[in-house]
Amino acid sequence: MTFSDFFIRRPVFATVLSVIIALVGIMAMRVLPIEQYPSVVPPTVSVKATYPGADADTVSQTVAAPLAEAINGVEDMLYMNSTTADNGSLSMSIAFAIGSDGDTNTINVNNRVQQTLSQLPESVQAQGVTVELSSSSILMVLGLTSPQNDYGKIYMQNYATLNLLDELRQVPGVGSAEVLGGGEFAMRIWLNPDKLAEYDMTPAEVADAVSAQNTEVAAGGLAKTPQGESRAYSYTITAPGRMSNADQFRDIILRTNPDGSALRLDDVARIELGASSYNVDARLNGGTMTPIMINQQPGANALETAKQVVATMDRLKERFPPGLDYEVPYDTTLFIDASVTTVEHTFIEAFLIVAAIVLIFLQNWRTTAIALSVVPVSVVGTFAGLYLFGFSINLLSLFALVLAIGIVVDDAILVVENVERLLEEDPNIKILAASSRAMKEVGGPVIATSLIMAAVFVPVAFLGGFTGQIYQQFALTIAVSVAISAVVALTFTPAMCAIFVRHKSRHPRSKFVQALTAPLRVFDRAFAAITRAYLWLVALLVKRWVLALALGVATCVGSYALYERTPTSLVPETDQGMVLASVSLPEAASLERTQDYMAELSDKIESVPAVRYVAAVAGYDILSSAVNSARGIMFIAMEPWAERDMSATQLIGQIMKFGGSIDGGKAMAFNLPPIIGLSTTGGFTGYLQSYDGADANELYQASMKVMQAANQRPELNRVFTTYNANVPSYRADIDREKALSYGVSLDDLYTTLSNTLGSGFVNYFSYRSRNFQVYMQNESEFRQTPEALDQIFVRGGDGKRIPLSEFVTLERQSTASVMTRFNVYPAAQFQGGPATGYSSGEAVHAMQEVVADTLGDGWGMGWTGTAYQETNAGNAATLAVVFGIIMILLILAAQYESWSLPLAVITAVPFAFLGAIGGIVLRGLDISIYVEIGMLVVVGLAAKNAIMIVEFAELQRKEHGKSIREAAMIASELRFRPIVMTSLAFIFGTLPLATATGASDTSSQHIGTTVAVGMASVAVLASLFVPTYYAMIAKVQQWLADKRGKHHEEAALEQSRD
Repeated sequence: MTFSDFFIRRPVFATVLSVIIALVGIMAMRVLPIEQYPSVVPPTVSVKATYPGADADTVSQTVAAPLAEAINGVEDMLYMNSTTADNGSLSMSIAFAIGSDGDTNTINVNNRVQQTLSQLPESVQAQGVTVELSSSSILMVLGLTSPQNDYGKIYMQNYATLNLLDELRQVPGVGSAEVLGGGEFAMRIWLNPDKLAEYDMTPAEVADAVSAQNTEVAAGGLAKTPQGESRAYSYTITAPGRMSNADQFRDIILRTNPDGSALRLDDVARIELGASSYNVDARLNGGTMTPIMINQQPGANALETAKQVVATMDRLKERFPPGLDYEVPYDTTLFIDASVTTVEHTFIEAFLIVAAIVLIFLQNWRTTAIALSVVPVSVVGTFAGLYLFGFSINLLSLFALVLAIGIVVDDAILVVENVERLLEEDPNIKILAASSRAMKEVGGPVIATSLIMAAVFVPVAFLGGFTGQIYQQFALTIAVSVAISAVVALTFTPAMCAIFVRHKSRHPRSKFVQALTAPLRVFDRAFAAITRAYLWLVALLVKRWVLALALGVATCVGSYALYERTPTSLVPETDQGMVLASVSLPEAASLERTQDYMAELSDKIESVPAVRYVAAVAGYDILSSAVNSARGIMFIAMEPWAERDMSATQLIGQIMKFGGSIDGGKAMAFNLPPIIGLSTTGGFTGYLQSYDGADANELYQASMKVMQAANQRPELNRVFTTYNANVPSYRADIDREKALSYGVSLDDLYTTLSNTLGSGFVNYFSYRSRNFQVYMQNESEFRQTPEALDQIFVRGGDGKRIPLSEFVTLERQSTASVMTRFNVYPAAQFQGGPATGYSSGEAVHAMQEVVADTLGDGWGMGWTGTAYQETNAGNAATLAVVFGIIMILLILAAQYESWSLPLAVITAVPFAFLGAIGGIVLRGLDISIYVEIGMLVVVGLAAKNAIMIVEFAELQRKEHGKSIREAAMIASELRFRPIVMTSLAFIFGTLPLATATGASDTSSQHIGTTVAVGMASVAVLASLFVPTYYAMIAKVQQWLADKRGKHHEEAALEQSRD
């Protein structure tokens, strides 16, 4: 009695088991998160600091350098980059190994930062250094707008900060919510040098007065313990603390006069509740906008989170003042939703195609229904496996489920086809006996093939890093679905066969039925002719085994040659419905010039019918992640895929033309990176590092040489650097000796420069239960030219005011407005991409060659994002395939109790590779991670088909006494129809992937082409050659056995003589 006999006799039990599997899967499906990709973005910790009034170089040397040296080498760190800008800001990002704990990473970084604080400038320490776990996975950008221009940007920025951010941060799944570009409230003290001179005051004295009077005081209490004698009550004393409005600041007393009058801050300065930064301006379709960036928590359901964010904004909108509204100009979930919908449609198409193929071959609606019943149970049940493994519903798992349709139905087809064959061979056999006998014959192959598919995929789950995460989700999804299909094929399928399958009717069919089945009879005759041709070729190859062997070797060599010559990439870029455009004007251009250029460009882009929103942020450089008045970034949202006839690539070309047609600037448009959060734009991002610590000019000269050489390489396209050391600026040359001889405090001198020409930080004030910053600066007309130093004074040792021009000279220079470091070295950021016909892998390799050839020792390229993952992926794909083949050999060796026969199964693998790589080459695609995954699938299926032939050939030899050649021919004849049926079902089932359009079309085409063409090669070529190789190996095995037997006989005879 076999395992399946129990379920054949208890069909209700078998049905209940399948229903339970499906119900558990449905329950799991309801709670699984939905996202574009699994968590493959390295956890990132950000470190931010501000040095008010300092230039980029100063911040780099005094803040970024000591922090980088301290943080470098922290546990699990992959790489680190920092950016310093002329507004005194430092932004540092530390990427950690995938799978490491984000909170632990944050604590480790913070510990090292705290150890370094004493080395930082005092003003940096005063404002603090923030260390936080950052989410680089942007979910969406909300735009707070004023359609009728009723409100200014300062009001909207702070309305968002005070009324929206806290609510949005509480939405489940939201990692962070921030107003892009800052601009939150600040108390601005605008000094008037003429008034200061009139009242004999200096900026340093004003700052001291503000600091002294705008402070928190712990005033103590009355009758607090300990007391000498008991008191009935004790009291707390409160004193005025930090100020909370502009009127209180205006009343700050700077000096009292002998006549009893007082000089107040309002007498020498203009005070207003303004913004902390005026460096960034955002607009949506030409109107003022406050962008709110929403980042997603790792593992959260992107679609559900976005839905909750919009619901929260709709609720908060009811409290908006009249004239305030919001839009969603950037939403990554639109692509995720469209991709999921596209794959769902592909799933349905694949299922219907598989159903049609199975019906054509089986020509019986009962057996077709039984065979197809395994699909919903296996696919839906797989969601329970995803839940147990902690996976999500993403493109990879959905692709795996689409492929699983053609895989899981194989086992059921094998069972029902064998039952039908036995009924045809013996018209008198009972249905129950036929089902039992069929399972006795195919039960072993079902288990073996399921183990083989698991053996191919499960080892991949143990690969680490980025590729391991990608492979793991796909591999285990396939493995779980195959395991469930095997259980169903061994339990539910034979039970249903015993109930519903019938002997073919011996009564003549009616003319109507004959007319309906006429196409099927034509198909049968055609297939019979194909079978005869197939068997003739097999017989020929079995006889001409040298030719077969030579062709097999040629297949291996050809497959390898094609693989080596085909370009590679990590993840193919695709049309995600969004395009980024980086705008650049001449260095040191004002924010107003940048705004004007972007407004004209925005108008042109909005005129394109395929464009829905244009969100423009002037003053921010997304490529270097720094504030820069001469830079800007535009987010262009396209109409849904079905409502436009322009692709993202076409729009990129159009934007480039628009940018070139407008005088005064240029625009570089980019596709979104394939995996959001892994890179900023499509293409590659790298850093030219100076290991010897080159200064700004040396780094600039080196970067220019590299850029010129790179753009001459055929593999590279649009390579440029964001680093520029030719930004016009002034350098303050301070005569310290002279200042000290006049009794001037150097601290006062530096503070005065910061508080007049810069945006000097004084301290904090309280507003609506929050702390905001107080800044001091000269009115704009008193900081236009170098002559402004004549109107700025410091107090000398004799009590007299001395102009700064006595000690400070401003000299024109060219320097960098933004400076970067990669790890601990000064660096220049490079952006670029592969040229047409080349892969991203070839582009990265070409850049490394350019740096080595152009600059020699002392320089190198450091990579981030997808380029880093690609350079470190190594031979993960090769390891995956090798492990899979080894596991196949081991399992088959254990099953056949032979080390040689499994080789016959493995001989199908080269033909799988030939088809897979051939399909990619014919369509002009790259070898991406999707192609590598597809190759794994085809390897497993090739082995699965080969097992059908080898298993039945061994059965003919051992149980029916057939010769090796006869066994090979009979197995080929018996297994040809089910192999063709299952192969065609899989091939046509994956064609919707190979020909996909719309969202995620590129990814679908990569994996669909690989598996469809690869499986076609397996069905045609492997089916011809595997019987030949089986016969060859079996003959060698028999020859060795005979030789060993003869040797044993001679040894026994020799021993008997002794």
